[in-house]
Amino acid sequence: MEGLLNAIVLFTNFVGIPALAYGSQLALGALGVTLIYGILRFANFAHGDLMAFGTMFVILATWLLQEAGVSIAPLPTALLALPVGIVAAIAICLGTDRYVYRFYRRNKSPAVIFVIVSVGVMFLMNGIVRMVIGPGERNFADGSRFLIKVHEFKEMTVLSEGLALKLSQGITIATTILVVVALFWFLQKSRTGKAMRAYSDNEDLALLSGVSPDKVVLVSWAIAGTLATIAGTLYGLDKSFKPFTYFQLLLPIFAAAIVGGIGHPVGAVVGGYVVAFSEVTVTYAYKKFLIYIVPESWEPEGLVQLLSTEYKFAVSFVILVVVLLIRPTGIFKGKVL
Repeated sequence: MEGLLNAIVLFTNFVGIPALAYGSQLALGALGVTLIYGILRFANFAHGDLMAFGTMFVILATWLLQEAGVSIAPLPTALLALPVGIVAAIAICLGTDRYVYRFYRRNKSPAVIFVIVSVGVMFLMNGIVRMVIGPGERNFADGSRFLIKVHEFKEMTVLSEGLALKLSQGITIATTILVVVALFWFLQKSRTGKAMRAYSDNEDLALLSGVSPDKVVLVSWAIAGTLATIAGTLYGLDKSFKPFTYFQLLLPIFAAAIVGGIGHPVGAVVGGYVVAFSEVTVTYAYKKFLIYIVPESWEPEGLVQLLSTEYKFAVSFVILVVVLLIRPTGIFKGKVL
């Protein structure tokens, strides 16, 4: 019995909690992608670098606050700097829409043109981030590191394996719950949210009903920029900030959005956790886990690892391809938003 409990704790510590936190970050990122697709009808390939752009301003503001001696310990100072990054992300979203996307939208350009243009915006944002903060890794986390420590858990349970919960992971999960609830309430209950849903469902009918397309587009970009900054900051606090990593995150984020059903907010959240748990479980080494639950004569000699951690993004790619081949509509299909 003790061996089984140790196996459960081990699996939770190295798979369950990390996948839950990572899935929360992907869910927020996928929500931004699916919102823009649902409203503006194009896949925004610049979303990963939008996350990096907003997070960059959070980091810069965090460093200024730290130098001034301002903190909210035991919480990370980045939470105080988060509004700065959100404002910066919204500003660049509205700027690119005003001077780039609006032209193609007014000319009724096909979706593929928007995709190509978003790739150009992606490289622009990526270049700005690398010039301002550099291409290297930046660590901006401060405050307490753990909510639950391994040795404290061992003393409390008298088990061989310990459980650790980082503060950044706890903040990520709690923030995701609050943000998702607030977003769904906004889309379902507020007047602006209903207008956005009407515009997404039937643009011509929404315009005849008095819905302002400019307001819908503005609010959509504002929400997308906010979600991107929150997701990017939470990812940076949980791991670290490196511009190229956010470019790589674009694949699992799109996989999450498509797995759940592109344009479907609930699907984006579900897809985020599906992709995250798939990546973590496939790249985890199960040797120690199996030692606890199988007879001694069956103990494995190797790591029992399906794929190395370097290939975790390949898992997202495989999931994406399989879903597109078998169920292109994703888990949830039908009406978007």
